[in-house]
Amino acid sequence: MEKPEGSMAAEQDAEISQHHLTVPPGVTPDEFEELKPSVAEFHTYRVGPGHCSSLLAQRVHAPLQTVWSVVRRFDRPQTYKHFIRSCSVREDFLMTVGCTRDVNVISGLPAATSTERLDLLDDDRHVTGFSITGGEHRLRNYRSVTTVHGVERDGRIWTVVLESYVVDVPEGNNEEDTRLFADTVVRLNLQKLASVTEGLARDGDANSQV
Repeated sequence: MEKPEGSMAAEQDAEISQHHLTVPPGVTPDEFEELKPSVAEFHTYRVGPGHCSSLLAQRVHAPLQTVWSVVRRFDRPQTYKHFIRSCSVREDFLMTVGCTRDVNVISGLPAATSTERLDLLDDDRHVTGFSITGGEHRLRNYRSVTTVHGVERDGRIWTVVLESYVVDVPEGNNEEDTRLFADTVVRLNLQKLASVTEGLARDGDANSQV
């Protein structure tokens, strides 16, 4: 994955994120043990001074394919992301790595618009990721990766979604405040994702609304 502009400045002082060492809220230690290889592969970042990173998890009582059918739609983030008023793509849009979307954010947030690039889309491994490349907002050099995992225990099947990010700490803010804000947005989005996909699973219609 390409490094965002400006990421080389503190390269020598950067450290590898340690998300694989701490079980995030939303999953059990047993579940997380199974997910560690994916965390190491997809949710690891070089984090230097002036950056912060986090990993969040959400258990979803819906089949993996139902959840993935919503998560993979780079052109329709408003399906489960709370703070997006609208999303537009080019007329010749093809959902492939490198495509972009323009997002309008609801009022009340320290943002207005966001231009975002699809960095990763793997339908076989259920991995997607994007970066923010422009717009009116404070999340500079924001990159995010989401992975969707099926879990089975004692004949029961559910899905765990992991989402991580790395972002610059805005001038005048500290790392803790930046992480708190970003974590809150991501957590609310993941909770809505669970609600939306669990509803689709109950209706037995995973395709009509995605």
